[in-house]
Amino acid sequence: MQDATSTSGQHNLASLAYKAVSDMIRHRRLKGGQVIVEAKLAEALGISRTPLREALQRLEGEGSVRKGDGRNYVVRRVDIGEYLQSLRLRLLIEPEAAVLAIPNIPRRQLIAVRREINDLLDATAYHTDAHWVSDDNLHNLIIDYCANAVMAKVLRELRATTRLFEIDRLKDRLKPDSTEHLFIIDALERGDLQQTRLAVAGHVESLINFAREQLE
Repeated sequence: MQDATSTSGQHNLASLAYKAVSDMIRHRRLKGGQVIVEAKLAEALGISRTPLREALQRLEGEGSVRKGDGRNYVVRRVDIGEYLQSLRLRLLIEPEAAVLAIPNIPRRQLIAVRREINDLLDATAYHTDAHWVSDDNLHNLIIDYCANAVMAKVLRELRATTRLFEIDRLKDRLKPDSTEHLFIIDALERGDLQQTRLAVAGHVESLINFAREQLE
């Protein structure tokens, strides 16, 4: 019983460490290319290195960090080339995943995500975390309910890559993202296959065009 309690506590610490490190990456307290010194970070979080290492392994699986030289982890740095290539692959896959998800997505979840988006647009102040959550909740509906495990895995990895690049630029995407997300939800709710493909493709193409504009 004591071992089970200890294991449960360790898992909870790992989950807390995962959230903490994810937030640090999202808020640029850990930047792309930065080496993560486990002992120092564990001390800052007030935990041992074991749950931190478990959290880092989870982040590695998601593509947010990678193993560097030696045993240290490094926050992944995504350049414009990898970002655009990842978006082009999403452009090929994600519209079809959305169509496959149409019969499976619970309507109550679409309603909840729509409400989140409207709250974002109506807010008097911009909140990065709320934007991230809303973005994840919509795209994860497509990923979670597309009923194709291989497609879902590829899309999760691609989104991890594109998110790392978008961290610095997210605020500029609030209105475009929200508007495009509402188009996607409208099409999903109607069960319109063609409009769903077009709405998802249009959203990804908008991200590609936005990135190109940043290069000019």
